[in-house]
Amino acid sequence: MATGLTSKVTRGKLADMPETPPSHAQAPIDVFQKARDHERRELIDLARREDLIPYFRQVESEAGPVVRMEGQARLMLGSNNYLGLTGDPRVKGAARAALEQYGTGLTGSRLLNGTTPLHRELEEEIAAWLGTEDALVFTTGYQANVGCLSAILSPSDTVIADSGDHASILDGCKLSGARLRPFRHNRLDKLEQMLDRARGDGGGVLVVVDGVYSMEGDVCDVASVSQLCRAHGARLMVDEAHGVGVLGQNGSGACELFGVEGEVDLRMGTFSKSLASCGGFIAGSAEVIDYLRIASRAFLFSASAVPAAVAAALEAVRICRSAEGPALFARVLENARYLHSGLADLGYQVVEPTPVPAGEPVITPIVPVVIGDDLTTAQLWKALWDEGLYANVALYPAVPPGGSLIRTSVMATHEREHLDQALEIFERVKGRLPA
Repeated sequence: MATGLTSKVTRGKLADMPETPPSHAQAPIDVFQKARDHERRELIDLARREDLIPYFRQVESEAGPVVRMEGQARLMLGSNNYLGLTGDPRVKGAARAALEQYGTGLTGSRLLNGTTPLHRELEEEIAAWLGTEDALVFTTGYQANVGCLSAILSPSDTVIADSGDHASILDGCKLSGARLRPFRHNRLDKLEQMLDRARGDGGGVLVVVDGVYSMEGDVCDVASVSQLCRAHGARLMVDEAHGVGVLGQNGSGACELFGVEGEVDLRMGTFSKSLASCGGFIAGSAEVIDYLRIASRAFLFSASAVPAAVAAALEAVRICRSAEGPALFARVLENARYLHSGLADLGYQVVEPTPVPAGEPVITPIVPVVIGDDLTTAQLWKALWDEGLYANVALYPAVPPGGSLIRTSVMATHEREHLDQALEIFERVKGRLPA
């Protein structure tokens, strides 16, 4: 390796980096030491001994209302398959046809040999659905957020983010080098304070919020956020990962629900929830999308998604845009209201619906049961698991300290008997929790 002081980037990789002279003042530190001494190691060891670890459980069947997990049929209340389209014959058929036409993979980036007609059809469908000029498809939703934010923002800019934003948003903000000004979750007064402070920062200002927050399932008041952004001359980006395919008459997300689609500059979404696949997208103005095509490193230096995944997402979008879309959206939200009401009647602490100025309070497909204590939450999960029900667990730092919860989520394909059975299980295990 060269020892000069000049460094350069070649084909996206660092080259000719200067060597750091070895230090003989102290013994070298093992970089793997943190894997042995991290703060949660003892808790993980205890949970493993007691079989209380809810993560990395193996799914052995299709993602439906009832799944086979580790040798047993279980009620699934832990899936983001909100519309149940992963099992739809049309979606599976589209994936199968793409597999036959294009093979198992494209072996290249979108920039080079990884773009097919399916990609452009999907981008055009998304743009038409969300009412934007264009859209750009990424291999994963994580890359969509990281790739967009790290390209759009620069160190001279300021980005203002809700403290409840998804990790991919926060990672993208940090990677950009922009000044990060977080504000307390869903506190519009704190957002306004950050917008006031950003006036003196210099550079551009971007506000990033989730349309639906993935842990608590609460909805952002996008209309009020948009109004504040316009008043302060800031741009607005909304992560619609859990809103697309769920909220609004056309199912295009929280921005549609609040009637501000035309006032939001960028909208992000994923295919791994309602859209029955894997991947992500950014939708917005043609000039910004064109810029991302040549400036987003997460887009330029990632292999294209497998054709079957792109075709599945395309078919799912078309189903959402068809005449049957609104019925699917209504069904999943009705199931959410039923489960929410049932859990509350059993005495569980469920997150309250989000008020909407011009309509009924919104309950999303995410219906969390707040427990508070990490160990008690894990014990409740294990009791549900043993009774044949799977749900997700959110512990600190995924949620604030003392806010640990069981995250249940429903699908349009859940029948009433599925939800009644789930409520019966919750009732049976309730007496096993510490008082």
